[in-house]
Amino acid sequence: MFDNVLIVCHANVCRSPAAEMLFKARQTRASHHRAAPIAFHSAGLRAVNGHAMDPVMRRLLEERGVTAGSHHARRLDRSLVRAADLVLVTERAQVSDVEALDPAARGKVYPLGKWEADSDVADPHGGPEDDYRESLVLIEHLVMGWLKKIC
Repeated sequence: MFDNVLIVCHANVCRSPAAEMLFKARQTRASHHRAAPIAFHSAGLRAVNGHAMDPVMRRLLEERGVTAGSHHARRLDRSLVRAADLVLVTERAQVSDVEALDPAARGKVYPLGKWEADSDVADPHGGPEDDYRESLVLIEHLVMGWLKKIC
């Protein structure tokens, strides 16, 4: 059983906070038999602590009825990895980056797209809004797939 799930991307301002917020918003639909909700968190491999969430992704989440809150980026460190029962990364290559940070994490780090042929979630940050929309649709689909597995 997973009680603490960490989602990781590059800067923790776009993809991983979007996934974190979608997990939090959608888990009640999937977790009928859990005694306590799963804690979802996010971090970035190269995040600058304190940076605000990407405003385009924030707006698109809110259009979907997901409150973005007051997210501020935080850089991934070994203590965050160790505290997590499951670590989900937005790109396959990030699995080895997380495991390099904490070799004890092997076996609990998976791509967010694991159930979709290990598909990567493209980073839309700084690109056209259509790229954000495409990434967000994929993230929500992948989040729902994970919720079916872990709740």
